[in-house]
Parts: sequence; C-alpha cells; structure tokens
Amino acid sequence: MGRRALRRIDPTLDLSNWLLRPESLPRPWQTGLLFGCEGPLEVELGSGKGLFLACAAARNPQRLYLGIEVAFKYAQFTAARLVRAGLPNAKVVHGEGQALFRDVLPEGGLAAVHVYFPDPWWKKRHHKRRVMNEAFVRDVHRTLVPGGRFHFWTDVEEYFLASLELIRQATGLWGPFPVPEHVPEHDLDYRTHFERRTRLQGGRVYRAEFVKAPQR
Repeated sequence: MGRRALRRIDPTLDLSNWLLRPESLPRPWQTGLLFGCEGPLEVELGSGKGLFLACAAARNPQRLYLGIEVAFKYAQFTAARLVRAGLPNAKVVHGEGQALFRDVLPEGGLAAVHVYFPDPWWKKRHHKRRVMNEAFVRDVHRTLVPGGRFHFWTDVEEYFLASLELIRQATGLWGPFPVPEHVPEHDLDYRTHFERRTRLQGGRVYRAEFVKAPQR
C-alpha cells in the first residue's frame, strides 16, 4: 500500500528555523549553535511525516531532536508539523542521511539514533541500497556517546534478522535488547505512521534496541 497524499501546508508558515539544508549545518559540529541551547541530541534517519519527532520533542523538552529526510515534500511536511506544535527543540534537515552521518555528525555526540521502517528494497539485487549497511551501522556506533542507544524497527522479518547480524559483526554495540509493544492510548500514539498502519492491519513489528558500551 502506498503512502497517502500529504495534506496541504499553510503557505504562511515560516519554516526557516525548522527546515534545514545540509550546507546550513554547523561545521565543525556545534549542537548549541544549531538549536540555540545545549542538550542531549537524538537523530532520526528517515523522518517521514514527523510523528516520532513531534511526539518525542513534546514529551522531552530538555532533549534535542534532529530528523533527516531525503524526500523534500516529507521534510517540509515534518517542519510544518513542528512549527504548528511550537517545538523549538526539534528540526528536520532535507538531505541524504548516510552522507550526513559520514561527513557531518560528530564522533561521540549523539544520545540516540532512531531508524524506523526503512525501505526494505525487496529484490535481492537491490539490497545494497538498504540504509542498514556496514558503513552506516559503523557510523551509528561512532557517533553515539558511551551509553547512547540505537533504535531499529521494521515490519520485514528478513531485513530485521539480517540487520541484527550485521550490527553484531560490524560494531561493538550491546544488544539486541527486546522492546515491548506499547498499548496505544489514542489514535496517534504510535512511534511512526508506519507502525500505526502495520499494527492496525494486524501486521507484526520487529523492534530492537542497542547500547554503546560505557567508557571504563
């Protein structure tokens, strides 16, 4: 099933402080310069419609959230969502996530990394396009602070199992630790719209959490 058409964005909304381009990110990295304050930074790769960013930022105002979305219309939609919710602690960058992890995000600078329902690229010959590849999971490990967490969810069992093995072989992350299924309290009380759709259709969601070993 394809994605539903996005709602029209109010053209009067000023998205300039929420919708970023890769070239506008500080180099060398400075979280305080980007957000105007310091705090634990969490990054979501593939923000989609921004449900996770908006909910997490509202629940945790002391934490900072940066979404990365390669599709401009979804990055714009997410930025508008953050503006309407009045969330200064969350932003979205329109760009290629693996490049940003490789070239921009700092070593040992992220409190958490979130990857939810990435494109499974079903055909075997296209598996090389999957975001969960060796270079990316190594960058996740590199950019996490000691004790930082990596959250990976998908509705594709083969992708899930292959990714767990990849993480085991390519990184020193601890895990996978199981993530219990949350009972939603309302219609949008899901991690993402993909989780909502999958669960409402009776599908299974595969969830795992990893932790970077604390410094000794």
